[in-house]
Amino acid sequence: MTSVLQRQNEASNGTYTFSSRPRPVQNRPSYREPAAVQNESHYGNIMYDRRVVRGNTYAQHTLPVTAQPDHAEMQRQQQARRRALALKRAKEQLPPMTPEAVEGRKHREMQTEMYLEDLSDLPEESSVECQTDAFLDKPASPLFIPAKSGRDVATQIEEGELFDFDMEVRPVLEVLVGKTMEQALLEVLEEEELASLRAQQRAFQELRNAELAEVQRLEEQERRHREEKERRIKQQREVLQQEKETVEKIAARAFAQQYLSGLLPTVYSTLKDQGYFYDPVDRDIETEFLPWLMEEVSSSFQKRYVARTVLDMLIRDVVSHRLDNLHQTSSSSQ
Repeated sequence: MTSVLQRQNEASNGTYTFSSRPRPVQNRPSYREPAAVQNESHYGNIMYDRRVVRGNTYAQHTLPVTAQPDHAEMQRQQQARRRALALKRAKEQLPPMTPEAVEGRKHREMQTEMYLEDLSDLPEESSVECQTDAFLDKPASPLFIPAKSGRDVATQIEEGELFDFDMEVRPVLEVLVGKTMEQALLEVLEEEELASLRAQQRAFQELRNAELAEVQRLEEQERRHREEKERRIKQQREVLQQEKETVEKIAARAFAQQYLSGLLPTVYSTLKDQGYFYDPVDRDIETEFLPWLMEEVSSSFQKRYVARTVLDMLIRDVVSHRLDNLHQTSSSSQ
């Protein structure tokens, strides 16, 4: 971003403001220009402006007038000072490096590698150009024609000089006819053999079907015998089970009769002793008559007691009244 910084009037709070107009970016050279040329330029980048603060801004100790000191900031500063002192002490305790040069001399850096190289601030540069040839398609491969060898010779053959067709074709025809007849005989023999094979296959199939039917009949008969045997065994087991259950029932009934023969009299006698079997008249007398009789007797006794109590109270009142009269008479006579 290029800009021309313009100073404006500072505000009352002491802040610095600037404004800039947008301008196109100019091409910068790869290397720095001399200091005289740089000073003559009126355009500059804000990143290279000396008035812009670079680096860490935490080190600036600028506090407002009315602000209070921050304890956390003070602690961080103290810790930074302590770390600096500790680093300084550690450097002092380290063994000394190269001793200082004597008076009149100074240390210089030099290369100790096997191959020396020229050190300079500006690296060497050179421009090299190259041009490739135009790309051409591969031409078609020519047709291969072998080289000619030998000599050309011509001759003339008249009709009938080499062979007679009627005579030469006779063995060929004999071979063809014989081969055809032999092939026909072979086919007839093959057909007869195939017919006999089919007849044998039919006979074998009929025999096999008869044997399979007999085997199926025997298997069915065996299956029926086996099912009949299993059914008879099952019936016999059921009969034995029923007989066993009958015997067990008879034994249980005999045991129950024998056990209950003496149980019933004992139960009846025990229930009678405990009062479960009773005479209705005696039970009526015990539950209804005797309680009524006791209530009547108690009420009669209660009435007698009340009458006696009332009589005693009357007698006491009369006696006390006469005694009072007697006392009064005796006092009046005296």
